[in-house]
Amino acid sequence: METSRDQGIDDLKQFALEVIRRAGEEALSYYGKGDPYVKFDEGLVTEAELHLAEFFQDQLDAHFPEHQVFSNNQQEKEYTHEEKRYVWVYDSLDGVANFQAGIPIWGVSLALLENFWPIFGVFYMPATGDLFHAQAGGKAFWGEKEIYVSAQESINDESLLLTYSRFHQHYRSQFPGKIRDFGCTGTHMCYVATGRAEAAVIANESYQDLAATCIIIEAAGGKIYKMDGNEFSLNEFLDGQRIDGHLLIASPDIYSQVRDYLEEAS
Repeated sequence: METSRDQGIDDLKQFALEVIRRAGEEALSYYGKGDPYVKFDEGLVTEAELHLAEFFQDQLDAHFPEHQVFSNNQQEKEYTHEEKRYVWVYDSLDGVANFQAGIPIWGVSLALLENFWPIFGVFYMPATGDLFHAQAGGKAFWGEKEIYVSAQESINDESLLLTYSRFHQHYRSQFPGKIRDFGCTGTHMCYVATGRAEAAVIANESYQDLAATCIIIEAAGGKIYKMDGNEFSLNEFLDGQRIDGHLLIASPDIYSQVRDYLEEAS
Protein backbone atom coordinates (compact mmCIF):
# COMPACT_ATOMS: atom_id res chain seq x y z
CA MET A 1 0.00 0.00 0.00
CA GLU A 2 1.30 3.46 -0.92
CA THR A 3 2.06 5.87 1.86
CA SER A 4 0.42 9.28 1.85
CA ARG A 5 3.81 10.79 1.03
CA ASP A 6 4.13 8.56 -2.08
CA GLN A 7 0.66 9.61 -3.14
CA GLY A 8 1.64 13.25 -2.64
CA ILE A 9 4.76 12.85 -4.77
CA ASP A 10 2.67 11.21 -7.50
CA ASP A 11 0.40 14.26 -7.50
CA LEU A 12 3.43 16.55 -7.81
CA LYS A 13 4.85 14.46 -10.65
CA GLN A 14 1.52 14.62 -12.47
CA PHE A 15 1.49 18.39 -12.07
CA ALA A 16 5.04 18.61 -13.43
CA LEU A 17 4.23 16.55 -16.52
CA GLU A 18 1.06 18.48 -17.25
CA VAL A 19 2.49 21.96 -16.67
CA ILE A 20 5.60 21.35 -18.76
CA ARG A 21 3.49 20.21 -21.70
CA ARG A 22 1.39 23.35 -21.37
CA ALA A 23 4.52 25.48 -21.07
CA GLY A 24 5.71 23.85 -24.27
CA GLU A 25 2.49 24.84 -26.02
CA GLU A 26 3.01 28.41 -24.84
CA ALA A 27 6.61 28.36 -26.10
CA LEU A 28 5.56 27.15 -29.53
CA SER A 29 3.66 30.39 -30.08
CA TYR A 30 7.08 32.14 -30.19
CA TYR A 31 9.08 29.34 -31.82
CA GLY A 32 10.94 30.17 -35.02
CA LYS A 33 9.70 33.76 -35.13
CA GLY A 34 13.05 35.44 -34.69
CA ASP A 35 13.90 38.38 -36.91
CA PRO A 36 15.51 36.79 -40.02
CA TYR A 37 17.68 39.88 -40.55
CA VAL A 38 19.60 39.49 -37.28
CA LYS A 39 21.83 36.60 -36.26
CA PHE A 40 20.17 36.24 -32.86
CA ASP A 41 16.84 37.84 -31.98
CA GLU A 42 17.40 38.63 -28.30
CA GLY A 43 14.14 40.56 -28.08
CA LEU A 44 12.04 37.56 -29.05
CA VAL A 45 13.89 35.24 -26.67
CA THR A 46 13.53 37.68 -23.76
CA GLU A 47 9.81 38.12 -24.42
CA ALA A 48 9.31 34.35 -24.61
CA GLU A 49 11.29 33.64 -21.43
CA LEU A 50 9.43 36.30 -19.45
CA HIS A 51 6.08 34.97 -20.64
CA LEU A 52 7.00 31.36 -19.85
CA ALA A 53 8.31 32.29 -16.38
CA GLU A 54 5.07 34.14 -15.64
CA PHE A 55 3.02 31.23 -16.98
CA PHE A 56 4.74 28.74 -14.69
CA GLN A 57 4.48 30.99 -11.64
CA ASP A 58 0.73 31.43 -12.28
CA GLN A 59 0.25 27.67 -12.55
CA LEU A 60 2.24 27.00 -9.38
CA ASP A 61 0.34 29.69 -7.45
CA ALA A 62 -2.95 28.13 -8.53
CA HIS A 63 -2.01 24.58 -7.49
CA PHE A 64 0.68 24.82 -4.79
CA PRO A 65 0.84 28.43 -3.55
CA GLU A 66 3.25 27.68 -0.70
CA HIS A 67 5.84 26.11 -2.97
CA GLN A 68 8.86 28.12 -4.08
CA VAL A 69 10.52 28.69 -7.43
CA PHE A 70 14.31 28.44 -7.40
CA SER A 71 16.23 31.65 -7.96
CA ASN A 72 19.95 32.28 -8.21
CA ASN A 73 19.88 34.24 -4.96
CA GLN A 74 17.68 31.69 -3.20
CA GLN A 75 17.04 32.98 0.32
CA GLU A 76 15.13 30.10 1.93
CA LYS A 77 17.48 27.14 2.41
CA GLU A 78 16.46 25.91 5.84
CA TYR A 79 15.12 22.40 6.45
CA THR A 80 11.37 22.42 7.03
CA HIS A 81 8.37 20.11 7.17
CA GLU A 82 6.12 22.81 5.78
CA GLU A 83 5.00 23.20 2.17
CA LYS A 84 7.89 25.58 1.58
CA ARG A 85 10.20 22.57 1.65
CA TYR A 86 9.30 22.07 -2.02
CA VAL A 87 11.28 24.12 -4.55
CA TRP A 88 10.74 23.96 -8.31
CA VAL A 89 13.70 24.57 -10.61
CA TYR A 90 12.33 25.83 -13.91
CA ASP A 91 14.36 26.55 -17.04
CA SER A 92 11.96 28.03 -19.58
CA LEU A 93 14.22 27.69 -22.64
CA ASP A 94 17.29 25.53 -23.27
CA GLY A 95 18.72 25.91 -26.76
CA VAL A 96 17.59 29.48 -27.35
CA ALA A 97 19.52 29.95 -30.61
CA ASN A 98 17.72 26.96 -32.11
CA PHE A 99 14.41 28.14 -30.66
CA GLN A 100 14.47 31.60 -32.22
CA ALA A 101 15.76 30.28 -35.56
CA GLY A 102 13.11 27.57 -35.98
CA ILE A 103 15.41 24.58 -35.39
CA PRO A 104 13.47 21.95 -33.38
CA ILE A 105 16.22 20.96 -30.93
CA TRP A 106 15.36 22.99 -27.83
CA GLY A 107 13.48 22.27 -24.63
CA VAL A 108 11.90 23.24 -21.34
CA SER A 109 13.05 21.67 -18.08
CA LEU A 110 11.55 21.34 -14.61
CA ALA A 111 12.88 19.73 -11.44
CA LEU A 112 11.30 19.27 -8.02
CA LEU A 113 13.41 19.52 -4.87
CA GLU A 114 12.41 18.69 -1.30
CA ASN A 115 14.61 20.53 1.18
CA PHE A 116 16.99 20.93 -1.75
CA TRP A 117 17.27 17.20 -2.43
CA PRO A 118 16.20 16.11 -5.93
CA ILE A 119 12.85 14.36 -6.25
CA PHE A 120 11.84 14.46 -9.90
CA GLY A 121 13.09 15.86 -13.21
CA VAL A 122 11.50 16.35 -16.63
CA PHE A 123 12.81 17.69 -19.93
CA TYR A 124 10.39 18.38 -22.78
CA MET A 125 11.11 19.18 -26.42
CA PRO A 126 7.85 20.76 -27.67
CA ALA A 127 8.79 20.90 -31.36
CA THR A 128 9.46 17.13 -31.50
CA GLY A 129 7.16 15.92 -28.71
CA ASP A 130 9.99 14.14 -26.88
CA LEU A 131 9.39 13.97 -23.11
CA PHE A 132 12.11 12.65 -20.78
CA HIS A 133 11.49 12.22 -17.06
CA ALA A 134 12.73 10.40 -13.97
CA GLN A 135 12.26 10.17 -10.23
CA ALA A 136 15.46 10.35 -8.22
CA GLY A 137 16.52 6.86 -7.22
CA GLY A 138 14.01 5.38 -9.66
CA LYS A 139 13.85 4.70 -13.38
CA ALA A 140 14.21 7.07 -16.32
CA PHE A 141 11.72 7.27 -19.16
CA TRP A 142 11.35 8.64 -22.68
CA GLY A 143 7.59 9.02 -22.80
CA GLU A 144 6.45 5.69 -21.36
CA LYS A 145 9.55 3.76 -22.49
CA GLU A 146 12.21 3.01 -19.89
CA ILE A 147 15.64 4.24 -20.96
CA TYR A 148 19.24 3.41 -20.11
CA VAL A 149 22.64 4.75 -21.07
CA SER A 150 24.50 2.83 -23.77
CA ALA A 151 25.61 -0.65 -22.78
CA GLN A 152 28.59 -0.34 -25.11
CA GLU A 153 31.76 -1.32 -23.28
CA SER A 154 34.28 0.26 -25.65
CA ILE A 155 34.41 3.29 -27.90
CA ASN A 156 34.62 2.69 -31.64
CA ASP A 157 34.13 4.52 -34.95
CA GLU A 158 30.33 4.30 -34.56
CA SER A 159 30.30 5.94 -31.13
CA LEU A 160 28.82 9.42 -30.74
CA LEU A 161 30.17 12.24 -28.56
CA LEU A 162 28.00 15.34 -28.15
CA THR A 163 29.75 18.62 -27.42
CA TYR A 164 29.32 22.38 -27.04
CA SER A 165 30.07 24.91 -29.77
CA ARG A 166 33.62 25.91 -28.80
CA PHE A 167 34.80 22.39 -27.98
CA HIS A 168 37.44 22.51 -30.73
CA GLN A 169 39.05 25.56 -29.09
CA HIS A 170 39.60 23.70 -25.81
CA TYR A 171 40.42 20.13 -26.84
CA ARG A 172 42.44 18.21 -29.39
CA SER A 173 40.36 15.10 -29.92
CA GLN A 174 41.38 11.59 -30.92
CA PHE A 175 37.81 10.34 -30.44
CA PRO A 176 37.36 7.64 -33.11
CA GLY A 177 33.63 8.09 -33.60
CA LYS A 178 31.38 11.01 -34.53
CA ILE A 179 31.38 14.35 -32.72
CA ARG A 180 28.27 16.53 -32.96
CA ASP A 181 26.84 19.71 -31.42
CA PHE A 182 23.04 19.96 -31.53
CA GLY A 183 22.97 23.28 -29.69
CA CYS A 184 21.01 22.22 -26.60
CA THR A 185 22.61 20.84 -23.42
CA GLY A 186 19.39 19.25 -22.12
CA THR A 187 18.94 17.37 -25.39
CA HIS A 188 22.56 16.20 -25.30
CA MET A 189 22.13 14.81 -21.78
CA CYS A 190 18.85 13.10 -22.59
CA TYR A 191 20.34 11.55 -25.73
CA VAL A 192 23.09 10.07 -23.55
CA ALA A 193 20.37 8.85 -21.16
CA THR A 194 18.61 7.01 -24.01
CA GLY A 195 21.83 5.46 -25.31
CA ARG A 196 21.65 7.44 -28.57
CA ALA A 197 25.05 8.93 -27.73
CA GLU A 198 27.82 7.40 -25.65
CA ALA A 199 28.91 10.64 -23.98
CA ALA A 200 28.57 14.42 -23.88
CA VAL A 201 30.89 17.24 -22.88
CA ILE A 202 29.13 20.33 -21.53
CA ALA A 203 30.32 23.75 -20.41
CA ASN A 204 29.17 27.09 -18.97
CA GLU A 205 26.11 25.70 -17.18
CA SER A 206 24.39 26.52 -13.88
CA TYR A 207 22.32 24.74 -11.24
CA GLN A 208 19.12 25.83 -12.95
CA ASP A 209 20.34 24.52 -16.32
CA LEU A 210 21.14 21.03 -15.03
CA ALA A 211 18.76 20.29 -12.14
CA ALA A 212 16.27 18.25 -14.17
CA THR A 213 18.60 16.47 -16.57
CA CYS A 214 20.99 15.43 -13.77
CA ILE A 215 18.13 13.43 -12.26
CA ILE A 216 17.32 11.86 -15.64
CA ILE A 217 20.90 10.90 -16.53
CA GLU A 218 21.56 9.33 -13.12
CA ALA A 219 18.29 7.39 -13.18
CA ALA A 220 19.32 6.04 -16.60
CA GLY A 221 22.63 4.75 -15.19
CA GLY A 222 24.90 7.59 -16.23
CA LYS A 223 27.17 9.85 -14.24
CA ILE A 224 28.41 13.41 -14.47
CA TYR A 225 32.16 13.73 -14.04
CA LYS A 226 34.62 16.55 -13.77
CA MET A 227 37.34 16.31 -16.37
CA ASP A 228 39.82 15.20 -13.69
CA GLY A 229 37.74 12.04 -13.11
CA ASN A 230 36.03 13.09 -9.89
CA GLU A 231 32.25 12.80 -9.69
CA PHE A 232 30.39 16.08 -9.94
CA SER A 233 27.98 17.32 -7.23
CA LEU A 234 25.40 19.78 -8.51
CA ASN A 235 24.41 20.85 -4.97
CA GLU A 236 27.73 22.68 -4.69
CA PHE A 237 26.23 25.28 -7.02
CA LEU A 238 22.94 26.05 -5.30
CA ASP A 239 23.79 29.74 -5.16
CA GLY A 240 23.36 29.87 -8.93
CA GLN A 241 26.92 30.71 -9.99
CA ARG A 242 28.19 29.39 -13.30
CA ILE A 243 29.87 26.00 -13.04
CA ASP A 244 33.62 26.28 -13.49
CA GLY A 245 35.28 23.86 -15.85
CA HIS A 246 33.84 21.33 -18.25
CA LEU A 247 31.80 18.24 -17.42
CA LEU A 248 31.69 14.83 -19.07
CA ILE A 249 28.47 12.78 -19.04
CA ALA A 250 28.83 9.05 -19.69
CA SER A 251 28.26 5.64 -18.22
CA PRO A 252 30.81 4.71 -15.53
CA ASP A 253 32.08 1.90 -17.79
CA ILE A 254 33.32 4.16 -20.55
CA TYR A 255 34.09 7.49 -18.87
CA SER A 256 37.85 6.88 -18.74
CA GLN A 257 37.98 5.75 -22.38
CA VAL A 258 36.24 8.90 -23.57
CA ARG A 259 38.40 11.13 -21.37
CA ASP A 260 41.59 9.53 -22.69
CA TYR A 261 40.66 10.62 -26.21
CA LEU A 262 40.43 14.28 -25.19
CA GLU A 263 43.64 16.29 -24.78
CA GLU A 264 43.27 19.81 -23.44
CA ALA A 265 44.58 22.41 -25.84
CA SER A 266 47.43 24.47 -24.43
